[in-house]
Amino acid sequence: MAAVASSHPGQRIELWFQDEARFGQQGSNSRIWADTGSRPRAPRQTEYDFLYLFAACCPETGQSNAWLMPAANTQTMNGQLADLGRQLPDEVHVVLVLDGAGWHHSTGLAVPPNLTLVHLPAYAPELNPIERVWRELRQRYLSNRIYPDAEALEDAVASAWMTLTEDPRRLGSLTDYPWIQTARQQQTTKEI
Repeated sequence: MAAVASSHPGQRIELWFQDEARFGQQGSNSRIWADTGSRPRAPRQTEYDFLYLFAACCPETGQSNAWLMPAANTQTMNGQLADLGRQLPDEVHVVLVLDGAGWHHSTGLAVPPNLTLVHLPAYAPELNPIERVWRELRQRYLSNRIYPDAEALEDAVASAWMTLTEDPRRLGSLTDYPWIQTARQQQTTKEI
């Protein structure tokens, strides 16, 4: 972050994380409360409509940006990056940490000037706090349900995201890992 800060003097540097998740009509089952010894039934759908939620968030502030799209590719990634770039105040430059998906490395990727992309090492999803958000969405809002069509699925995912992000402190608490807090404190100490 120090290199980015020196390249963008006079701007506040924020650390954001980005990822995308596939949600579909197959859904997922999760634990539910039930009487001891009982075996409650839960619906399990087997249809094949999917959509992708592209999301970025700042663990420190709880701010977020999300796009619900029918496909995951360079074009949709460009759409989210452009939208995130427009959302940011002029005095902010974002270091956006993301994984190694093909569309994150594409030559057709158009990165706005107020974003710097940093890629995580391969096969290290535990380093991306957005993964915890996906688990929260699936377990708390989207499991044990049947979606009659793609529109119902889209409405459910959008509603789940909006409910989760209504309180930025909640999103921040899900994503502000101890190692991120330590890095932020070290950066603050260097600046003083």
